[in-house]
Amino acid sequence: MADDFSQSLTPPVSPFAADSLCELTPARPPCFCCSETKEDPTGALSAEGYAARGSLKRLLLRLDPAPAEYETDTVELFGFPWVTETALVESTKLLFGLFRQKLYRLESLVQSSSHDFGQAGSLHYEAEDLRQQCVSFLQYVKVFVHRYLEPFSSLDAGHSHSYEELEAQLPSALLEEVFGITLLLGRLKDLPANIQSAFTIPNPGKIFPPSWHLLHLHLDIHWSVLEILHLLGHKMQGQVVYAHQFVNLTGENLTDTSLFEEHLCSLLCDLTGLAIGKYSKVRPTEALSSHHYLCSCTKELWVQLMHLLEYRNKVLHTQSFWSYMNSLLRPLVSGKPAAEQFSGLPTHCKDPLGFTWWLLTHVAMLGQYSRNGTVQYESQKHLGDNWTFVEELLKITCNPKGGLAEEQVRMHVHCCLSLCLLWEPSTSAVSTLWDYYSKNLSAAFTVPWLGMSDVGTLCKTPLALSEQARSCCSPSPLHSPGHTQLYRSANSFHIFLRVLALCLSQDRAGGVPQRQIKGRIYSKFSSKKMQELPEAGLINFLLLFLVVARQVELEDVASRACELLCFLPSNCPPGHRTLVWRGQLSLLLLFQERGLDVGAQASWLASSFKETAKEFYNKTTEVSRRLALWGPLGSYLEGVAEVFETSTSLNLSEEKLLNEGFDWLLPACRLSELNSALGFLQIVLTQLRRVNQRSVQSAPTGAWAPGNSSVVKERHLAVAAALWAHFFPFLRSLRLSQTPPAQLADAAAGFTLLAFDLPSSAPQDLQPSPVQSIMQCFGWDDMVHPLLVTRYLPHLLQNSELVSSLSSNSAGVVSGSAQSLSVRAWFRCVLQQHLHKNPDGSDSRKGRAGEEQLCELTRLVLRIPQVDSLLQRVAGPQPTATRLEPTAALEVFIKAVGSVYGGLHALSERSAMVTRALDYIGDILKHIKPSLVSKNQEGLQLTYWAVGCIVKHWSPLLATSKAQQLLFRIVDGLLLPHNLTQQDKALRDSLPLYLQGLSVASSVSQSQGAYLKQQLRSVTRRYLDHFLPASPSVGIVANHPVLLSACEANPSTRGAALRQTILEVLCESFLQFKGHAPPPRLAALLMFLLELLRRNGDSDPALLTLPLPSLLRCVMLVNEPQVRKMSTDALQLVVERCAAASTEGPCDQMITVLRSFVEENEGVYDRQVYSVLETVAVLDPSVVQALIPNLSVSLRNTEHKRGLGRNIALRSAYRKLLCLLGESGQTEITSLEAD
Repeated sequence: MADDFSQSLTPPVSPFAADSLCELTPARPPCFCCSETKEDPTGALSAEGYAARGSLKRLLLRLDPAPAEYETDTVELFGFPWVTETALVESTKLLFGLFRQKLYRLESLVQSSSHDFGQAGSLHYEAEDLRQQCVSFLQYVKVFVHRYLEPFSSLDAGHSHSYEELEAQLPSALLEEVFGITLLLGRLKDLPANIQSAFTIPNPGKIFPPSWHLLHLHLDIHWSVLEILHLLGHKMQGQVVYAHQFVNLTGENLTDTSLFEEHLCSLLCDLTGLAIGKYSKVRPTEALSSHHYLCSCTKELWVQLMHLLEYRNKVLHTQSFWSYMNSLLRPLVSGKPAAEQFSGLPTHCKDPLGFTWWLLTHVAMLGQYSRNGTVQYESQKHLGDNWTFVEELLKITCNPKGGLAEEQVRMHVHCCLSLCLLWEPSTSAVSTLWDYYSKNLSAAFTVPWLGMSDVGTLCKTPLALSEQARSCCSPSPLHSPGHTQLYRSANSFHIFLRVLALCLSQDRAGGVPQRQIKGRIYSKFSSKKMQELPEAGLINFLLLFLVVARQVELEDVASRACELLCFLPSNCPPGHRTLVWRGQLSLLLLFQERGLDVGAQASWLASSFKETAKEFYNKTTEVSRRLALWGPLGSYLEGVAEVFETSTSLNLSEEKLLNEGFDWLLPACRLSELNSALGFLQIVLTQLRRVNQRSVQSAPTGAWAPGNSSVVKERHLAVAAALWAHFFPFLRSLRLSQTPPAQLADAAAGFTLLAFDLPSSAPQDLQPSPVQSIMQCFGWDDMVHPLLVTRYLPHLLQNSELVSSLSSNSAGVVSGSAQSLSVRAWFRCVLQQHLHKNPDGSDSRKGRAGEEQLCELTRLVLRIPQVDSLLQRVAGPQPTATRLEPTAALEVFIKAVGSVYGGLHALSERSAMVTRALDYIGDILKHIKPSLVSKNQEGLQLTYWAVGCIVKHWSPLLATSKAQQLLFRIVDGLLLPHNLTQQDKALRDSLPLYLQGLSVASSVSQSQGAYLKQQLRSVTRRYLDHFLPASPSVGIVANHPVLLSACEANPSTRGAALRQTILEVLCESFLQFKGHAPPPRLAALLMFLLELLRRNGDSDPALLTLPLPSLLRCVMLVNEPQVRKMSTDALQLVVERCAAASTEGPCDQMITVLRSFVEENEGVYDRQVYSVLETVAVLDPSVVQALIPNLSVSLRNTEHKRGLGRNIALRSAYRKLLCLLGESGQTEITSLEAD
């Protein structure tokens, strides 16, 4: 024991202790630590690890392991100070013995530790200290070997020093001690489960159990053993180090090289075994996102092993890292026993081939880490490729005898793609894969347990197919979600296409690999194979050629694809035809993308479309066949629309896609199919206009610009010509349909705007003013359905340039006419807005859409310059400031026209306004005829109301010679028809408008005033009788339309004229007695008369006395209480108002009427006359006083005719009347008594 403790050991009581304790404590050496490392596949390794601290880099550069440490004379190891330069030589066994003691102590802590949280902290710190002492010692050993170990040479026995002898024995002794440590540690796979579980401690924090420290110390020791052996071999400069004592005891050779190999292989085997355990829990969908290492420390250990082995391969010409891994994994895949140095792999692995792919891929990914522990994507690869072994795996995967399912093949090809992204793609690997897929091109490549997520690659349009090909040619970055989740979103064939695209994209000298791959692809297709392809195989074929076309010569690949597709039989199923056209259109999109002319491809495709359209049109084609044919035809429409939408210039012969096939297709379409076709047409029209406008706006200036722009315009004209030739005639044939398709108006508007942008492109029958000609067809023609007009015109009226063009004098038609025709169309649409409603009056879907479109049309019509000018001239708030409903806007417009006309004084202006107003409404009776014959009450009411507004507010205008014929037709057609079956309510509501308007017109008309007055009297007579109840009813009479038309809050001349007409009609036609028999409905008539007088404050005696004779007769002859009361009330009202109006004496009109009344009834109703006059005398004695001479003469004449002398009874009644007449009466009484 005394020999073991030499002067290099300084006990605590040594006088040298004070000096030693004054030295600075060395920094903590690097070690494996995952407490601060986040789980990130591309994140940097632990900052405390060997790579980040520079230890790995210094090892590979043959630099000092710790250049700033161990520079003092002494070093503290295991709590004792030692002489730095001699401790390992003099106390080798002692130091390694202390190392083993610390390791034993840490193991005992693991065995004795409990789950008591109170002791967790103290156990952590004690275990951490033990681990640090062990790691510090190992670091000291590395530094000592690098700094102080020298290659041994033969020593002279006579002059050798004891230290020199120990120093010469150090390599052998160190090798034996390291070997002892490996025996003490054992292998990672043999660690107890409680220690291995420390790999997966959840949510690591600051406090760890002793098992965690022991496990990571094992990793530190395993790596340090390799470091020490590597340093030892380097320092010995190629000399083999033998463990002499071990050799002498066992007889077996043990060298530094053999121990390095043995320990390395054991470590690789154990790490692989740990990965096998983790792989058992990995699902195929998680293969690229679940890593092979259990914690970041084992990840770092893998990285360090790679760099160390690659360095030794380059410098020492030993095996490379991949060579070791291939030797380890090849027996696992083949099922053969492992080599002796790799013994110990787990015997059970759920999928050896899948595991090998998985492990190989993830290990290769770690090759991106540099010596510093960071990922470097752009720099030179730190780990070479391993395609030789990968190609062996591919052959096993693709071997049909293996019978691998899609779920396995998909994962393997996914791993292969990852390796292609890491390494340069291998032509041989691609060839192997293509041999497999060429034989299985028609397979479904589905994984049943993935469900619907595995069907996400179905491409329903050419653009989607092209985008899928693009995604195959632009794979996602290696660690992105798009790549790691590719298993769910793409089948194995699609993943193979990504591998193929990567290989074809490589810049190879002469392009030989590209030509080889392309030739192999071409060679697998024959006419027989093409004819046998089902739909799944055909779509895979198309996708394959799209990927190849994107990566190599497009024209060559497209030509070859067309040749192969021509092998398909002419009577192939519609589904095949759909796919063929979809693929062809995808190639066209690629041609467009490259700026290449598509004429040849488009002609071939359009020819096939034409033949299919002919079959679709053929009347002998069965219904089921027609339904099936719509699949490819509809797909053609979608695809061609995408071709036009994605084009930026439309100068690559795209018009060849629009051929005579549409002449056959459109007439044969049902409604739903026609809507699809019209939607396609709108897309093409819109894109053509957009591209043309862009080319016009961005046309450059320069010497070459005119020729270039003319070529572009020529191509646009060619597209336009195809549209005019194959679509517009069909649209024009539908314009008079009573059930127009919803999108017909949109398409027609698109053609109108196209004619505006490119007028020369329109056909000859629309020239010289194509815009106006098309607007006449679809917007201004009175025969076009209003729903079509309301959807068509807004497209145009919202185009300010087009409206400005229509308003200018340079337009093809008179500017006023174009605007007037648009207003007329709007006018008609408003009048007919209820025609499209259901029979029960409810709104249909079309009706609701029509209402919204009519509101928009109304808004735009009010902005037409001519209409806006009219509205601006009307006093009051501007109606265009707010959004008006169509009916309200119509009323505002009618009033504005009437108001403007009333304000004009010049004859020429008034005449022009009449012409314009008539243009606005057109043949309005023709417009309203459908409403008159329909059973829709809303439409009927709107019709009568709108025409009534015109009659009332345009009455002076309608009375002119130009317009009076229209007024006559309105009266004859609406007010004086032969029967009134359904119009009662509509007439009741709007009759006042007509009566008021007719009254004004009859008073201002210069040529037909008498006839208009006669018509007014006829209308009044008819509806006074029609709406008068049989018996008096206050509610009915008070709302009588004739009565309402005559009522005014403030009496006016126009109102008085109408009331005079009404009173004349009332008295002449309704209040005439036949002898002493009263007229029918007398009570109701008197109630009407009384209401008329009461509601109007008329004071003109000429007007008031019109009904007076009838009232006097009613009072005289009718004794029915109700009639008598109403006639008396009316009489009182007339007498009082006449008296109030005659301020200078009795009312002459009253006197005249009363005198006639007396004369007419002389000798017949004398006493009744006196009774009536008594009533009048009470109200106004003066008018009766004026009659006294007439009354006295009448009395004497009556007595004379009877010849019986004085009539006492008659004189008594007369005397009673005279008593009411004051002094004049008394005088007359005296005169009578004197007779």
